[in-house]
Amino acid sequence: MSRSHENNLQAALRACKGSFLSVGFFSFFVNTLMLVPTFYMIQVSGRVVPSSSTSTLIMLTLILTILMATLGSLEWVRSRIMVRISNRLDVLLSRDVYRASFKKALSSGGMDASAQSLNDLTSLRQFLTGNGLFALFDAPWLPVYTAVMFLFHPWFGWMTVGAAVVLIFLAYLTHRYTSNALAEANKQSLTANLHTTKSLRNAEVIESMGMLDTLMGRWAVRQRRVLVLQSSASDKSGIISSISKTFRNWSQSMMLAAGAYLTITHEINPGLMMAGSLLLGRALSPIDQMIGSWKGFVAARMQYQRLNETLEKLHSEPKRMSLPDPEGHVQVENLVVAPPGAKAAVIRNISFVAPAGSIVGIVGPSAAGKSTLARALLGIWPPQHGTVRLDGADISSWDKQELGPHLGYLPQDIELFEGSISDNIARFGKVDPEKVVLAARVAGVHEMILQLVDGYDTVIGSDGVNLSGGQRQRIGLARAVYGSPRLIVLDEPNSNLDEVGERALGVALQKIKETGATVFIISHRPNILSRLDRVMVLNAGTLSMYGSRDQVIAELAQQQAKTQAQAQGQTQPRVAAAAPGPATPAAPAPAPAPSGEEQPSA
Repeated sequence: MSRSHENNLQAALRACKGSFLSVGFFSFFVNTLMLVPTFYMIQVSGRVVPSSSTSTLIMLTLILTILMATLGSLEWVRSRIMVRISNRLDVLLSRDVYRASFKKALSSGGMDASAQSLNDLTSLRQFLTGNGLFALFDAPWLPVYTAVMFLFHPWFGWMTVGAAVVLIFLAYLTHRYTSNALAEANKQSLTANLHTTKSLRNAEVIESMGMLDTLMGRWAVRQRRVLVLQSSASDKSGIISSISKTFRNWSQSMMLAAGAYLTITHEINPGLMMAGSLLLGRALSPIDQMIGSWKGFVAARMQYQRLNETLEKLHSEPKRMSLPDPEGHVQVENLVVAPPGAKAAVIRNISFVAPAGSIVGIVGPSAAGKSTLARALLGIWPPQHGTVRLDGADISSWDKQELGPHLGYLPQDIELFEGSISDNIARFGKVDPEKVVLAARVAGVHEMILQLVDGYDTVIGSDGVNLSGGQRQRIGLARAVYGSPRLIVLDEPNSNLDEVGERALGVALQKIKETGATVFIISHRPNILSRLDRVMVLNAGTLSMYGSRDQVIAELAQQQAKTQAQAQGQTQPRVAAAAPGPATPAAPAPAPAPSGEEQPSA
């Protein structure tokens, strides 16, 4: 793959290529020094014992000690290099993997939100510092050890070749009979963990409606499936691993027996008999170690594949020229939008213009596409067709980091993050106390925050206080208006508010309007109508009405009157037929709300 087409993971591994080569370089000396105990044994047996030379023994032992200390130092350096490689990979990839995980969750509409990619990176990093990887660096030295064994005696060489062939075949069997089962077990485990995480997020709902046993039963079915697959793979791997270790120990004993026979027949000296058995164990050790660590190899390969796929989908946004700060003029042209992963469009061919500084209410029945339109206006969900323009520029052509401070968003599901209230209002940027207090005052939440024990420094989350739904919604509103953004989208901003909160919201909208911001507000409550400049009525994903508030309300009233008249015309004949005698005029029915709502609202 050319460098221009490599993803961040491949680029990071290429950046660490020199370090991997250094590990291979040190592995050369490590494996060379592994021969020292073998030759020491040969020299002691062949020189020291026959000559009874104490000085020779001392000198050989001194040399052995120095070389073994060097061997230990080189192995320590080699392991430290691998630790540095793993840390460097984390530094190079962690932000990209985090961004890729974020984009994956965004593109799936939150359905695939998990930290699995970051966990994969951590596990892969840990694998790089384990003994299993060093077996890969040591395994290529098998031919060198085999050549040395041939120098000792041809029998030793051929026995080494035979033992190596058997162990390699066992390694192949391990791969064939365990890899698929382990891969499927890991996949099922990830699915089970994702479902468990989603269930734990809704613990209150589960507890209140007694759903725990049912959901736990569904989890147990998945868990049993994982256990069956893992047990099957582990059983097969355990059998092969046991055979491998037994065969390696037996091979060393057979090598010792062959050496003893050759010593008896005076073809080799006793030192070679012991050295052959010792060197055979060292030559076969990497293969045996890989068989024992095969589960780690399979997991690391899957982690690499998942990271590779995740980062392949991460298309870094091109560097865009900075645009002037927006004023808030919104123009939508033939917009067609479908939620992530859905095929059918929810928003169909919508076009309208919202001048800067206007407050637009988006109303319509449930499933009319109001929240989908809100996400499209902010550039969260890309359109299938059409364009959303902010000050004439396609919303997708803006640099997200530069545009973000000029946008405000209050979603239906308010999510405040771990940290202080001031951090949340300031969007976890540099906290400007004046701007934070101003945003809180605009949202009408300043007094409420001051009543908390630590005020703006109150910590939210597992280590802090738990706020009510209304409090969270009002703090979310303060976050949305922080920094005086030019385009603000409020999705059901009063769904959790009481009467006091409703009044505060009305005041907040008036203050926001004074700043000249363009506001889109979705609400099912009629109290908000008096604050609107324009009203947009959605029905089944299409724009059925759009115009000034008074104009749209008048048209809705005409439609209600017409619908009421038709309903009365259909009802009166049935009433007359049912009851003989003079007909009694039916009481007028309440005027139905437009588009299935209580009032002209969302």
